[in-house]
Amino acid sequence: MRVWLAIAVVLAASCATNPVTGRRELNFMSEAQEIAIANESEPQIKEEMGVYNDPELQRYVSEIGWRMAKMSERPQLPWRFTVVDVPAVNAFAVPGGAVYVTRGILPFLDTEAELAGVIGHEIGHVTARHSAQQYTRQVSGQVGLVALGIFVPAARPFGDLSGQALGVLFLKYGRDDELQADQLGARYESRHGWDPAAIPAFLSTLGRLDEAAGDRRGVPNWLSTHPEPLARVKDIQPTVQELKAAGGSFATNREAFQQRIDGIVYGDNPEQGIARGSTFLHPGLRFRIDFPARWEIANSPQQVVAKAPGADIFMILQLVEQPRGRNIQEIALNSMNRAGFRSVSGERTTISGLDAFVGVYEGQIADLGAGTARAAHIAYDSKVFVVAGLAQNSAFQQADGAFLGSLRSFRSLSAAEAENIRPNRVDFYVVRAGDTWASIAERSGGVITPATLAVMNNAQAGSTPQVGSRIKIVVGG
Repeated sequence: MRVWLAIAVVLAASCATNPVTGRRELNFMSEAQEIAIANESEPQIKEEMGVYNDPELQRYVSEIGWRMAKMSERPQLPWRFTVVDVPAVNAFAVPGGAVYVTRGILPFLDTEAELAGVIGHEIGHVTARHSAQQYTRQVSGQVGLVALGIFVPAARPFGDLSGQALGVLFLKYGRDDELQADQLGARYESRHGWDPAAIPAFLSTLGRLDEAAGDRRGVPNWLSTHPEPLARVKDIQPTVQELKAAGGSFATNREAFQQRIDGIVYGDNPEQGIARGSTFLHPGLRFRIDFPARWEIANSPQQVVAKAPGADIFMILQLVEQPRGRNIQEIALNSMNRAGFRSVSGERTTISGLDAFVGVYEGQIADLGAGTARAAHIAYDSKVFVVAGLAQNSAFQQADGAFLGSLRSFRSLSAAEAENIRPNRVDFYVVRAGDTWASIAERSGGVITPATLAVMNNAQAGSTPQVGSRIKIVVGG
């Protein structure tokens, strides 16, 4: 009897009224704890992803978010809205009122109403406590990972970053939660005169982007964290019809939105390094390296990871933090030892005229088990870079040739070479007779595929652009 009484007391203490539905439901996170998570996560998220350097765009996004949040069921939260500097197509919310929109999603939205719908959807996840419930489940299950652990678990031994704050990027909502967030987003934006039909519009675009295999590098994209966008288009229509039937004037503000994204960086930002094919270039740190052909490259401010297609074989590149040792050999052995790897062999050498130590190491690779690493520690410009290839023991010999070729390709960039590396940007173009999505995409130098360019302009991949229409294009750097 006492046991059941104790359980009842705990459950009663853990129940709270959902601000959106008014129902009592089980929740082990108080509002104060939600706010604490948002505050604790913010510095790491900004460090890992970067904040996009466009104060006017940041202000624009924040104003849209604040207008809706202050009319939501939880106006008292310390809401904040940030455009993070990553190319992946995504938006996500942290419990407590922190909403993040990736730079990469903005070119795929067509109007201000669509942007408001995306932000309103994320506000809905917070107000209905979806993010708090999912975060509780996943963090308590030890799902938190460092930023590039999202892309490749093998990167984790080489970083000292705490993982739980970025576990939020793995929050995957169920169909009911997604529909409720869609409905809330539509209601929030319609209250301020934005067209709620923007919700199914951007869901359709993101669904087509999935079919066109758009860029998914950096962080999980919308399609992995917010499932079934095309299926949800039908689900949200009754809400849209209800809101529009209630009367009122609804705007899309297409031109205002397009002015804000004119010139926005598309793909990697050279300030954090940029991938061009299999080559990674960093104009700020003035170096380049060639990864194996057709490997997928993911970049963050702290680390670059390349992954072999269809195999758990990786390469990473990063700076050695606080190098310890009298020479490059001691620095190499100490840094690998701190990462949990034991030296098997190695030699001091030069790579492109730079002092280096190249060695083979054995250790445990997170989520892969026992593995082997080929690592080069390279002294350059008063810094020490480590380039390492990692594979399970059984795959190392096969991969080692690619590892060696890549790490030996590391070289400095001249000032002129660094100056000539510019980002790809979104521009606008008026379609002429004879233009096709393929011919327009070709002018970007292969930065964007014809199918993805069509989706960016709210068109079907197999369609023909309308002569005289003003469309978004990507101008190669």
